[in-house]
Amino acid sequence: MADTDVKLWSRRLAAAGVLVLGVAGCGAENDESESAASPPATTTQAAPATQAPETSSIGSVAIDLSSPEEVATGIEVPWGLAFLPNGDALVAERDSARVLRIPAEGGAPEPVYEVPGVSAEGEGGLLGLAVSPEYDSDETVYAYYTASGDNRIVRFQLDGGKPEVIFDGIARNTFHNGGRIAFGPDGLLYVGTGDAGDTATSQDQQSVNGKILRLTPEGEPAPGNPENGSPVYSSGHRNVQGLAWDAEERLFAAEFGQNELDEVNLIEPGRNYGWPEVEGEGDTDGGRFTNPLVTWSTDEASPSGIAIAGDMLFVAALRGERLWTVPLTGGETGEPEARFEGDYGRLRTVEAAPDGSLWLTTSNTDGRGDVQDGDDRILRFPAAG
Repeated sequence: MADTDVKLWSRRLAAAGVLVLGVAGCGAENDESESAASPPATTTQAAPATQAPETSSIGSVAIDLSSPEEVATGIEVPWGLAFLPNGDALVAERDSARVLRIPAEGGAPEPVYEVPGVSAEGEGGLLGLAVSPEYDSDETVYAYYTASGDNRIVRFQLDGGKPEVIFDGIARNTFHNGGRIAFGPDGLLYVGTGDAGDTATSQDQQSVNGKILRLTPEGEPAPGNPENGSPVYSSGHRNVQGLAWDAEERLFAAEFGQNELDEVNLIEPGRNYGWPEVEGEGDTDGGRFTNPLVTWSTDEASPSGIAIAGDMLFVAALRGERLWTVPLTGGETGEPEARFEGDYGRLRTVEAAPDGSLWLTTSNTDGRGDVQDGDDRILRFPAAG
């Protein structure tokens, strides 16, 4: 985003009270807790946990869920996870602000960058990572992090140098910082933000909090956004920490509820997903709000990361300590099933790797989990066959 635009958005946010350092109104247990018109989706309630099968058939892809490989151990609160073109993974440590590189085949994490100015407090810190779609030519990595006065997005190269701030002025808090970033199939940068404990921001179209944003790689509001010159893509969100696209380039997002229901939403530009007026499925106010595709009780989920491979959606659950699998067909969802309930503790991020495998991170060293031997770790589920 250009300096003048950043300052304008920052002034608007400051006038609304950007810096909120108090604890949010919901219990901390469940934290870390659009676009044009199609009819509201039907909500699917989560099924009871089941034991993992030998394989999970995912459209033309099959993932072997029977024998996960431990590709890395001893990581401190891994959060963002993104892949380089050669298959190596970059992992963000939330509290240390380090970016680690892990070989595609697994191995000891190598620190390759430390983001300056990170303020790690509560759920804040070094959060999402994204790799430029043009990495082979520009070697650029993007990060979303909590600074002393706001949340912001920077880009940098791993060989050193000062990061460039491309978007700032996202309100911060101890909780509800959002933080997931990802490049979509259109080459644009999508950003999940939280309401930062001020629920009114989610319905305020002049605020970038409680939103999904859509930006150019330079941090400008993307052309074709619902409102010209605005970075807002969808609104009415509480705390978005999962973004993923299916083969038809539809965007899905995971969102923390407050006390009752967590959500997965099908995101469309200009749509309003209801928070704080609605938690989970509820009154659409004559079509003003869009209902979620899937809901879970908050003790079953706290969904942070999501990934899609073929026609299967994977959801990493923190408080729920399980990996949810949700079949996708034509933008609708089948019956969710739980895998590995309690086996690995809190699960934060799940991503599909370039080789077709699925990578999953634990989050037991964040002060909320029971630390197991080797934590925090990254598990790899290979493609079957």
